[in-house]
Amino acid sequence: MTSDLNDSDLIPVSLHGNDVEPLPAAAVSDGGKSTCHPGEGESQAGEKAPAAAAGTLHAPGDEETRGEPDRNQPPDHSANCSSDMKGDRSIALQQKDGAQNSDKEDTGSGSGDRCADHESQLDWYCSTEDRLICSHCAATGTCKSHTVTPVFKKAADMRNKLVDACEKLQLRAVGVERFMAETLLVKKQAALGSAAAARETLVQRFNLIREACESEEQRLLEVVHGEEERTQQAILTQRVHWAESLKHISAARGHLVQMLTERDDLQLVNSTQEILERVEDAHSILEPQDSGKLNFNSSCVQSPLLLGMWATAALVCRAAPADLTFNGRTVSPLLGLSEDGRTLRFLPKRARQPCEYSPERFDKWPNALAGRSFSSGTHSWLVGVRGSGAFKLGVSSGRIERKGQGSEARLGYNPHSWVLSHYEGDFSFSHAGRHHSLSLLRGPSTIGVLLDCQAGQLLFFDPESCSVLYSHHASFTEPLYPAFAVADSSITLLSH
Repeated sequence: MTSDLNDSDLIPVSLHGNDVEPLPAAAVSDGGKSTCHPGEGESQAGEKAPAAAAGTLHAPGDEETRGEPDRNQPPDHSANCSSDMKGDRSIALQQKDGAQNSDKEDTGSGSGDRCADHESQLDWYCSTEDRLICSHCAATGTCKSHTVTPVFKKAADMRNKLVDACEKLQLRAVGVERFMAETLLVKKQAALGSAAAARETLVQRFNLIREACESEEQRLLEVVHGEEERTQQAILTQRVHWAESLKHISAARGHLVQMLTERDDLQLVNSTQEILERVEDAHSILEPQDSGKLNFNSSCVQSPLLLGMWATAALVCRAAPADLTFNGRTVSPLLGLSEDGRTLRFLPKRARQPCEYSPERFDKWPNALAGRSFSSGTHSWLVGVRGSGAFKLGVSSGRIERKGQGSEARLGYNPHSWVLSHYEGDFSFSHAGRHHSLSLLRGPSTIGVLLDCQAGQLLFFDPESCSVLYSHHASFTEPLYPAFAVADSSITLLSH
């Protein structure tokens, strides 16, 4: 489209402080009575107005009678219909030639979208309502007092933002590609190397453990074999010795019987000295007595390595019985039992309450037994003792006394209980009133108890350091209950 207006026909208009593209002023007729043509004006504004501006435009020289236009207000189209206007004035909004026409096409304002209220081209953008509007809406319509911007400026701003976003995304894509190509590749290689090194370390260590176990097994088997041979040799020696003694005694007895039956009185009296010698010789053979040398020494199989690995496997690698809880009927009135039956808490005097009578209940000592007993197999359980300064853990037979303050009801002070005790920082093993003090570098927060009924072994273990606290051998002839006592804070049966 070619315009016949020159640059002198352009008058800049300001709308709410925003600079608006200048618009060409149309030639105006001076003769005749002034008339208003709203339809014609709106049609021309919709088809001709550039996306940059809308306002009241005047022909050159008209400022002398009307004054300078207000550059801070939107265009007022109602002025076209004022009765004091001289001459017919038709305002035509036209597009610029050249670059302005190209810019208009790029903004898409010529897409054919029209204002629903004014049937004018949507060439303005209302930031307040976030929508496209026409110049009439911006000047006299609902968006008169809103912040409005020409479409082409809004589009240019959006294009700039899109360009910035594309550049940032491009940089982000480059960073992602670099991360994938460099960092992830390095991490992958490092992970493969670390996994291979960890795998090699595990194989080496387990091979070493396996070799140590096999070597220790072979050594202990040889020790057992040697002890067995020693025992058999001792028994054989004793058998030979006592066989000779029995033979000598039998010979002496046979000779005496023969003298008794075959000799007469005179011969028997004359043989008095001989008889005495025979009897004295027979009596010189001592009575046979049992000896510890004839017994197999079970302690020969004791091995710190085997004991530690066995305890670790039994306590750490295998969960404690899930149903092992404290027997509420045995819990002392000095203690409180949690709802799940797995925590014992020492109660201050003001918190103690009378308990239902039970013949199984400890009434004077802060003791309790578990609800299960063990008479065969290997069993283990873990007890959390963190924060408690006075407690006892171990096993007890069902025959332990429950009533009174005597030693018969006190764990570790009678033949029916075996416990590890902790009081004021000191650890000891107690049984039948005898106490064996333990030297520990630190107080464990968890203690494992391991009971092997067949082997007659009771072991206390620290699973955190994988160290054996104490091991005791005894002949357990009756079922044993896990036994506990606490006189400070609380202890808890752990599930693992």
